[in-house]
Amino acid sequence: MSEKRYTPYPAYKDSGVEWLGEIPAHWEVKRLKFVAPVSIEKLSDKPDSAIYVGLEHIEQWTGRLLLETQPETVDSVVASFRAGDVLFGKLRPYLAKVARPDFDGVCTSEILPLRPGTNCFQSFLMYWLLNPLHIYWLSSLTYGTKMPRVSPDQVGGSSMPVPPRPEQRAIAAFLDRETARIDALVAKKERLIELLQEKRTVLITRAVTKGLDPNVPMKDSGVEWLGEIPAHWEVKRLWHLTPVERPIMYGIVLPGPDVLEGVPIVKGGDVAAARLRLELLSKTTYDIESRYSRSRLRGGDLVYAIRGSIGEVEVVPEELDGANLTQDAARVAYIPNIDGRWLMYTLRSKAVFAQLEAGALGATIRGINIRDLKRALLPRPSVAEQRAIAAFLDRETAKIDALIARVREAIERLKEYRTALISAAVTGKIDVREEVA
Repeated sequence: MSEKRYTPYPAYKDSGVEWLGEIPAHWEVKRLKFVAPVSIEKLSDKPDSAIYVGLEHIEQWTGRLLLETQPETVDSVVASFRAGDVLFGKLRPYLAKVARPDFDGVCTSEILPLRPGTNCFQSFLMYWLLNPLHIYWLSSLTYGTKMPRVSPDQVGGSSMPVPPRPEQRAIAAFLDRETARIDALVAKKERLIELLQEKRTVLITRAVTKGLDPNVPMKDSGVEWLGEIPAHWEVKRLWHLTPVERPIMYGIVLPGPDVLEGVPIVKGGDVAAARLRLELLSKTTYDIESRYSRSRLRGGDLVYAIRGSIGEVEVVPEELDGANLTQDAARVAYIPNIDGRWLMYTLRSKAVFAQLEAGALGATIRGINIRDLKRALLPRPSVAEQRAIAAFLDRETAKIDALIARVREAIERLKEYRTALISAAVTGKIDVREEVA
């Protein structure tokens, strides 16, 4: 998407606000509390029929409401809001969670409902609150260590440029149109990533179940999930490929709080190439870890996520030799005539994962039983073929990963452009009145 050049306003003046700079000469600057005061209407519980909005229901930086799921009960104190209000997340990580509901409802007390006055247009207010200049300013005012936040007084006392109401409407209409176009492009690119990831999975599954020679004789594996495999391959349970003295197992049940000096531990969420790094892992005390010496890792082992995002598999880098795991991840060591990278790809394949997913436990946090992981059926070629398959997949998946990385970079550029466009429009750096006309 090419970035269009927009014209500035004919004349500017100093806003009197250091972080805001100059604004169009005919605009005013007011405290937010005089334009859209915070609405304080607290309730002790959620009315049965009311739509509830939590921080998890507002998409960061876009204002999109995600209301597909509603909690059965809400235990905390809630605030009520009306259609036409603007909802603003007051916790520091979520200051860019802003939404414009067109319905009455209730929200978590961590969201401030702002009620636009007669000289304030709802959508313009939402876009102003999504302006990074304003967000960074409020972020500098947050207090508290565990959950930093801004107070209603700090939000109400912040400055806001106020164009004439018809101009606010024009700016909001322009931003509605342009952000919708950007969001559509982002959605297409996100779908492209999904398709590339599916292609990657299909490529891996075919290579580890059918081999690299399309002309090799095939046989029925006898396993529904695997189908036909090369006639000279075997089907083995995973535990047959692991050494007796280092069986498949999870690690520390209660690792305690993270410590500065201790033993690195791999959690289920750490099973990703970008996360398996010494400086990114939590640490447990030497005393706690000493009770779980049987689950220690060695460089070259595999770690498999058995809780949460199940099915992720990675090779343990040499720098993590001697580290341990939690109960959310399993160690998979392997016998000498097994290639580690081939085994990693095989465990990533759809044919093997389908066996484990079918028995995944838990409604909220899915989990794989260690017994099921040990019993997973794998097609096993010769060591030479294992190495050839691993080399082929290293090369081909690297190409797909490079494409995915480029698409992700394009998405980030679009998101940056979206934010910059909002900031330029609501601060008057560009004049969009003619664009709307």
